[in-house]
Amino acid sequence: MASRSKSTSGTDLSPPGLLEVATVGRAHGVRGDVVVHPVTNRLERFDVGSTLVTAVGERTVSRSRFDGNRWLVHFDGIDDRDAAAALTGTTVYAEPLDDPDELWVHELCGSSVIDQHGFHAGIVTSVVANPAADLLELDTGHLVPLTFVVRRESGAVHVEVPHGLFELESP
Repeated sequence: MASRSKSTSGTDLSPPGLLEVATVGRAHGVRGDVVVHPVTNRLERFDVGSTLVTAVGERTVSRSRFDGNRWLVHFDGIDDRDAAAALTGTTVYAEPLDDPDELWVHELCGSSVIDQHGFHAGIVTSVVANPAADLLELDTGHLVPLTFVVRRESGAVHVEVPHGLFELESP
C-alpha cells in the first residue's frame, strides 16, 4: 500500500511542501480535545510531540489516543471546548516523512507509468484508495493496482501488468 494523503492530484491546495494528513472533526469533551479523521496510514503523525500545521498555524500534539473508533487529539494551546470547536473542519498538514522503502502518493502523482515491455501507459493523476489495493489512476483513464508496481525511480513508475490491461477501453 502507498503511504497516502487525501489530496493527490495537481489541484492540491496544501501549503507548499506539506501533505494533507487529517481533517479535524467535532470537539470532544470540554478540555479542548478534538476528533481527528486521518487521511494517512502513517498514524505516528498523531504521536505526542508531533508538529502539525493547520489554517491557524502550527500545532503540537500534546495528547492523542485511539478509542477504538476514532482518534482523539489534544493540541497545545487549544484548552477549552470553544477553541476546539473552532477547529472543526480544519485540514491538518505535515511534512513528508523520509522513508525510502515506501511508495509515497505525492511522489507517484505526475510520474510516467511504464510496463514490463517498455510501453508508456500514461501519467499518474491520482492514487485512489481501494480496499483490495490502492489504484494508480492514469491520465488515460486506466486504473493500475499498486500491487503491480515493481519499482519507482525519479519520474517513472515501472509496473508488471497482465497481458492486455492497457489495450482495454478506458472507462
